[in-house]
Amino acid sequence: MTKIHSHTLPIEADIVDAFCLMQKGFTDQFVYYDKQRACRYMGLGRCIALPTLDEAESELEGPVEQPPVYFSFNRFDAENPAPADELFEAFPRLKFMLPEIVFIENERGTLLQVNSLGPVYAGRIERFARQALAAPPRRRMTVPYRLEPDSREAWRAAVGAGLAAIETGRVDKVVLSRRQRLVAERPFSSKDLLVNLIDGPARGTVLLYRYADVFFCGCTPELLVRKRGAELESMCLAGTCPAGGSEDERARLAAELMDDPKNRAEHDYVVRFIREVFRRTCYGVDVPAEPGILPLTHVQHLCTPARARLLEGVDLWSMMEDLHPTPAVAGTPVGEAKMLLREVEAYNRGFFAGACGYVDGAGDGEFSVALRTGVFDGEIGWVYAGCGIVEGSVADDEYDEIGMKLKTVLSAFDGGEAR
Repeated sequence: MTKIHSHTLPIEADIVDAFCLMQKGFTDQFVYYDKQRACRYMGLGRCIALPTLDEAESELEGPVEQPPVYFSFNRFDAENPAPADELFEAFPRLKFMLPEIVFIENERGTLLQVNSLGPVYAGRIERFARQALAAPPRRRMTVPYRLEPDSREAWRAAVGAGLAAIETGRVDKVVLSRRQRLVAERPFSSKDLLVNLIDGPARGTVLLYRYADVFFCGCTPELLVRKRGAELESMCLAGTCPAGGSEDERARLAAELMDDPKNRAEHDYVVRFIREVFRRTCYGVDVPAEPGILPLTHVQHLCTPARARLLEGVDLWSMMEDLHPTPAVAGTPVGEAKMLLREVEAYNRGFFAGACGYVDGAGDGEFSVALRTGVFDGEIGWVYAGCGIVEGSVADDEYDEIGMKLKTVLSAFDGGEAR
């Protein structure tokens, strides 16, 4: 049994500024930052990595009883035998990673947590707190880049293979993705992209996992699962239209999306899947019969919330594994859709569309689906986005939809300076 000592204290600091100041001293970096609510965890360094939290016990120290916060970044298809690109291959295969330092904004307030395998040395706490309080305001920076075009013809062929599988009854839906290689005009850092995602127009939850010289980041709109005690939440997200250039156009496009049979059918596959998983492992399941609209900066989605209470003995990790991947990122039936993706997609997705999040030592936490993301080394990278293919899908329309979705991760390169 591994004993973790966690010392947590309140701190009157801007956690993003503090993270930006202190990140230079740590090669391992982790961020799960919800831009809409106080669910913000930013970790530096790695105290320990564990295959299961059953092997750890926590000794809570300091004035705030906050269990230690572990981060977990998981691949879309961890068993895919095809190699991922060289950037994704550089990441180790670890389950639960406990940082040395975690900056926190949650229902307990703004906190600094220091983790150790022995009693936490008071001098370290004082030094980290002092540095955090002295952090200067962060600055946004634009990073010029070019995207190398991917093949529209190859995309048409992939969609054709997907539609053929649908026609023969192998699958009802498959979620295909595109990736594009990005080349920057000057070196950039994980901090540059993180600040632009947090302070820029992207909506959702900002994710970052840096290991040595490579980092994965983006801003996802899709919650996979959230646990607080016995309370469980998820989100059914599928069906897309443009955001529109005005409020009137946004409303018109949203109404058309609600009435579109293709998008409603695509959304319903996800609703039925999540409802069935919840009914196996929960009680008090509440999944509305009609979706709403989730408006984002560049697109809008059909969205149905899902809530339930967890049966005793079921934990967050097992719920994540039962739910991921959903038909929103794989297709349906999920298992057959994953096998089809191994055949059709020319690359291994790595963390793209994987389950990424955090869990604390008490078993609470949340995971999001890593959409609108990319992997980088500070000079080049790959950016990813996908869309659902169902009967009636048109390859060129879906190609253009992915182009809209890519704007979210590409906004990480826009510092917002006046032009």
